[in-house]
Amino acid sequence: MKFKQLSLITATLLLSNTAFAEESLGEITVTTATQTTQTLNDVTSNIDVITAQEIQDRGYTTVAQALSSVAGISFVSNGGIGHSTSVFLRGMDSKHILVLIDGVRYNDPTSLSGAPFSDLMVDDIAQIEIVKGAQSGIWGADASAGVINIITKKAKKGTHASAHIEGGSFGTWKYGASVSTATDIYYANISYNVVDTDGFTTVAPYGTDIDQYEDDEYKNETINMKAGYHFNENNRLSLSYSQIKGDGDADPYDSTTYSFDPNGQYRFESTYKFTKANFNHKDSYETLNLYAQRSDFSRTYPDALFGKHFDGSVDEFGINSKIDYRSKDFLLVGVDKKDYSYENDIDKNYDSTGIFATNANTFEGILGGTTILTESLRYDNYSDFDSKATGKIGIKHVHSHIEGLVTSFNYGTAYNVPTMYQLFDPFSGNTNLNPETTDSYDVTLAYKDLKITYFNNKIKDMIDYVSNYDANGNWIGGGYDNVSGTSKIDGLELAYQKEVYEGVLLNSNYTHLFKAENNDGKTLARRAKDTFNLGVDYYGIDKLHIGADAQYIGERYDRAGEQGEQTGKYTVFNMTADYQVTDALQVYGKIENIGDKYYQTVYGYATSPRAFFIGVRGNI
Repeated sequence: MKFKQLSLITATLLLSNTAFAEESLGEITVTTATQTTQTLNDVTSNIDVITAQEIQDRGYTTVAQALSSVAGISFVSNGGIGHSTSVFLRGMDSKHILVLIDGVRYNDPTSLSGAPFSDLMVDDIAQIEIVKGAQSGIWGADASAGVINIITKKAKKGTHASAHIEGGSFGTWKYGASVSTATDIYYANISYNVVDTDGFTTVAPYGTDIDQYEDDEYKNETINMKAGYHFNENNRLSLSYSQIKGDGDADPYDSTTYSFDPNGQYRFESTYKFTKANFNHKDSYETLNLYAQRSDFSRTYPDALFGKHFDGSVDEFGINSKIDYRSKDFLLVGVDKKDYSYENDIDKNYDSTGIFATNANTFEGILGGTTILTESLRYDNYSDFDSKATGKIGIKHVHSHIEGLVTSFNYGTAYNVPTMYQLFDPFSGNTNLNPETTDSYDVTLAYKDLKITYFNNKIKDMIDYVSNYDANGNWIGGGYDNVSGTSKIDGLELAYQKEVYEGVLLNSNYTHLFKAENNDGKTLARRAKDTFNLGVDYYGIDKLHIGADAQYIGERYDRAGEQGEQTGKYTVFNMTADYQVTDALQVYGKIENIGDKYYQTVYGYATSPRAFFIGVRGNI
């Protein structure tokens, strides 16, 4: 098989095989599982990797779209691209997911629910690492459902440049360029990418033709910069900076009619900035990392009913040391300090200090195979909340007597502190909120191309938005509160990937939630009971790739307790194709929602009808 076909197929296999495809994943490294670099083969955590090649082949525009192709992940959106988006990881929502960009926190302390997924585009991403299950024992608060680390591209040796442009439905244009240079002594790269669309209406009463309403535009500009200098083989300095700027239109809420006006309009703007400096020292005894990083968040809703400015930041300083011993074992110890600020009228801040340790051992010959054991322990001291100790343990066994059989078990504890918005917002805040705690475990059985995982999460005193409705069912406000008792979420993930014929790759996964309910047994809102993804890629013709994928979303209700409207039970089909004209030039096209399926992920908010896009990529 041709080299391009082999490389593309291998890259796509990385999507959901986690650490079980021993032959193809040996050279892939991740940093999110233990805060240090490991190969996927050596990771005990349940982890998925989405590669740059997978993103390109599938024609994704947003990170949420890419994430939803992974078993256990789905998302809902209040309108089209650029509008409020919530990601669910194993039935737990965005506020339980710690999101990082090159290791820098993307969770906004001034937000309603954690990381602003709506402004995350896919251009200039090298890979996305998704670690599932409670990870506070490694990363601290906000990692109850897992951690998503978005790794941007780094300069390759030599001098390179690339550019792309894409146009399509809804007056949409995507374009960008990157330049990089690297030697054995230094590297530097910069990229600039734009997504600009006239869009379609944000709000649409269910069943109505969205073309009858005015369009709501959106524009996103993302800049990534990296630079590094190698003083010698033992000492390195690296710097990174990212800026994400998004602005657009949405439909305003009318407090007199208790409804949104699809022909109304208000502007929203956001700017996020992420800066990191890291010094790395490596010798025969240890690997030492000393870092400082800052996340800045600024959001403005000047024309909204409850509109105002939201400005916040997170400053973090840390040091960790990885000490290798025996042949493949290591001990990682570290300390970090975070300062959280919420400016504007509220003007609040708090801080935390954490100490942590992770130990990993590899044992050969036990039970006829290789056993990897990882233990993590962390203690966080918050200025405004009770101190908390969390931990994680993982074990993976590669069976030698049954080729291709791998089993693993992971258990972890976690906690989430309330965001400053949840505490202090004058309309929905609640200063009596308490942190919530989580216990989770998963058990995985993998045999060659098939992987089955059972997961179980228990969340005590879950923080949730509680809506109030009038006698006619109209929303009349609400606020944040702790859902008393223990909320329980458990389910099953199945993933299967195989080259079923020469040049034909099948990639599928299925997720079923057995239970996603609060202490009263009421089903949590907007969690799909069943999700099924199917993708087929064909590489059998030289220089040509054709891909098709489908996603089925099962039963899902807009409100808790299976109340409100049904927003599930639909299937969406997409198709992509690309042709490598020369080594330096590629043309591609994609069709989204081929069947023109009418559906809404959040009741009353529009989604895209059938859409067409075509583009060109070039590099030197």
